[in-house]
Amino acid sequence: MEMERVLEIGRTKDDIEDDGHQREGTVWTATAHCITAVIGSGILALSWSVAQLGWVVGPIALLVFAAITYYASTLLADCYRSPHPVTGSRNRTYMDAVRSYLGPKDVLMCALVQYANLWGAMISYTITASISMMSVSRSNCYHKHGRSARCATSGNLFMVMFGASEIILSQLPNMEKIAWLSVVSATMSLAYSVISLCLCLGKWIGYHGDVQGTLFGTMGSHQDGVPPAIKTWNAFQALGNIAFAYTFAEVMIEIEQDTVKAPPSENVTMKKANLYGIGTTTIFYLSIGCVGYAAFGNTAPGNILTGFYEPFWLVELAHICIVIHLVGAYQVFAQPIFAVIEKKIVSKWPEATFIHNVYTVRVPFSKGGCLSFNLSKLILRTILIVFTTLVSMLLPFFNAIMGLLGASSFWALTVYVPMSMSIVQRKIQRGTSRWIMLQTLSVFCFFISLVAGIGSVAGIIDSLRGAKPFHIQY
Repeated sequence: MEMERVLEIGRTKDDIEDDGHQREGTVWTATAHCITAVIGSGILALSWSVAQLGWVVGPIALLVFAAITYYASTLLADCYRSPHPVTGSRNRTYMDAVRSYLGPKDVLMCALVQYANLWGAMISYTITASISMMSVSRSNCYHKHGRSARCATSGNLFMVMFGASEIILSQLPNMEKIAWLSVVSATMSLAYSVISLCLCLGKWIGYHGDVQGTLFGTMGSHQDGVPPAIKTWNAFQALGNIAFAYTFAEVMIEIEQDTVKAPPSENVTMKKANLYGIGTTTIFYLSIGCVGYAAFGNTAPGNILTGFYEPFWLVELAHICIVIHLVGAYQVFAQPIFAVIEKKIVSKWPEATFIHNVYTVRVPFSKGGCLSFNLSKLILRTILIVFTTLVSMLLPFFNAIMGLLGASSFWALTVYVPMSMSIVQRKIQRGTSRWIMLQTLSVFCFFISLVAGIGSVAGIIDSLRGAKPFHIQY
């Protein structure tokens, strides 16, 4: 009788739902989650990135980052369970997996990089959303008064508006309460990505199909008056932008693998989903990066949508989609930070009534009638969002921030940690051919992340020389 309860993958039925969660995900739902997680605002910088690297290095860089991301994701998929990838216990989060396989130093390093990257994404999203709102304002001005009109606009007000909306959303108790916002955000992400590709195609066709750009991009150009050092920093920064566009390892376990059903085992499903998802994403990235470069050449804008003003209604629609997407995406990155801060405070002052008391306010004209909130959460979350908004006003540099985020997280979270966990899980001996291959790939990715980080920091420093605090114009 006992043998009848054993499944073909080596686990009992009771073990499949050992934590009480019902999982109905399939390879197709996981593929959809993968595409949604990977495609984001980073896609807007890909044409500029290809422009810095040229027709030779640009597409190769996109393919290399895709291949590394896919390979690392297959290693991470095997770490969902420990100690065995099929019969072990579940690790429901990225940090749980790190804690199961690696030591406290790696857990601390991973936590620092992960939360720094989450906060950096909040800054990036604030900047990107304000750029889109300013573009809508400028597009309306040009459409009304003509292209010769002075239509400069400041981003401070738009950043404040974006931050205020996030303060309101941050008071919702958990991510389940804003699941609908995540669905809307994913739809908006796909919408502005498709619009961007169509606009680039239209501009390219407008040139009668003539391909703009050069083999080695701005690096090989000697007629634009840009110093060689700046071109080098921009090329490094472009690598960081591409890395940022592919970053999703730190959320793969939570939003994908922990939702799929078994049998077959979760790691088998996830490897297929990552192949389909990253493959689809790479085709899309190559399309918009290369078509955008073919349309604009070496003058491709940092945010590809800022290079278009007509048809104004379509351009405005794309920018509005970006803003709506980032409103939801901001919370996805902010909520884990809120959770860890509030957990620390509760553990330090477990008896404080200020931390635990919940207040209710009656809301007129609503079916629920009441809104509940906690004063400590209201104050702490508001302070963090206000501080993030202020930093965004001081560092409104789209490409440099994107590059720095990609550089800081790609090697540590996408490459080093999954490979280190795989070495421990599979008991790969030091000095073996597989160990040497993994270490060589890790060192290569570390070098790429290092130069990308240097280029992004140099870009920020160079931009700060001509910038005025809280004076943001596009």
